[in-house]
Amino acid sequence: MRAALIRVLLFKLRRDVAKLNGGDHGPLLAGYAEDAVLHFNEGPHRFSGEHRGKAQIERFLREFAHAGINGEIRALWIGGPPWAMTLVVRFDDWAKAPDGRQIYSNRTLLLARTRWGRIVDQQDFYEDTSRILHLEESLREIGVEPVAR
Repeated sequence: MRAALIRVLLFKLRRDVAKLNGGDHGPLLAGYAEDAVLHFNEGPHRFSGEHRGKAQIERFLREFAHAGINGEIRALWIGGPPWAMTLVVRFDDWAKAPDGRQIYSNRTLLLARTRWGRIVDQQDFYEDTSRILHLEESLREIGVEPVAR
């Protein structure tokens, strides 16, 4: 039963991430509760901080897509009952400049707590947070400014 649930969740999450990679953040955003909180590492970059509520998470996802970041879910682990699951996701992401050179690559663990199938709290843990600062510098060098808030 648990293996089947993991397969279903992987299918859905991978499909939603593929849409995000194509610039459509809607399917992924639909998986968050209205009062969800997304915690991202602090720093002098456009993704920094705590994003409270669906509107702020939508801005975060728009920023992610606008920056040209692509990602892929590599693995998923789950625990807890279906109405209060904890998910751990191995997520790799990268970005390329318009000329095709890679300007960013990182590996991440996402820890998400859910309530009745919606994410209520998510924390992102990056292998190397300094790469996010280098991404910010590269984006500004190629003229990709942050999305208006």
